[in-house]
Amino acid sequence: MKPIIGITGNERLFQTHDENNGFLINYTPREYSQVIEQAGGIPVIMPMTDEPLADEYMQLIDGLLLTGGQDVSPYLYRQEPRQVIGEISPKRDQTEIALIKSALKYNKPILAVCRGMQLLNVYFGGTLYQDLTEIPDISIQHVQKTKPQIPTHTIHIVEETQLYQIMGAKTQINSYHHQAINELGTDLTISALSPDHVIEAFESKHHNIIAVQWHPELTADTQVESLNIFKNLITRASK
Repeated sequence: MKPIIGITGNERLFQTHDENNGFLINYTPREYSQVIEQAGGIPVIMPMTDEPLADEYMQLIDGLLLTGGQDVSPYLYRQEPRQVIGEISPKRDQTEIALIKSALKYNKPILAVCRGMQLLNVYFGGTLYQDLTEIPDISIQHVQKTKPQIPTHTIHIVEETQLYQIMGAKTQINSYHHQAINELGTDLTISALSPDHVIEAFESKHHNIIAVQWHPELTADTQVESLNIFKNLITRASK
């Protein structure tokens, strides 16, 4: 049987024709489920829950995909929210932290994308820049103005990392993030940097984790290195 990959979901308000009425829907961007199928897995979207069902989900899935979305609450890394921070979702933070904890307990492989990478870093005790404007000497465009399917800036990948084996020493990526890693969490190791030294990917020394700051699900149709990130997750989930 193909590996089952749990994809973290989000919530948003669906507005009806009557502007005074609406209701919440569970969703995740379609590209996540498509790329998991393309890479050889079975996608399962996991909604946010009022009472976390993390251990129950871990009995059903073989790997965990942490998706992009809202900013991580700064209270989780011991900071007050500054004016530059965007929308947060404490319910989503709570649900996904429970999933991370359970995935580590059951040794399920994790792939984290954008917000997912930032939340993982916070889980391991790291901190974030609440906005790119807080980073000294930043010089390239990290919130690209071109279409998301087009890679726009270069990353340099550290040798002897899993990501190096997947993507090689240097490649181009798309970029849609206004926050970034500040202090790296315990037992994490940098696997890629941008030319202006923003952390673009990390791995774990003791856990089955790859985390990337960009959105490879949006470039998987045109860039084989992006698809290989998800194929790697499927391989890890098969073991």
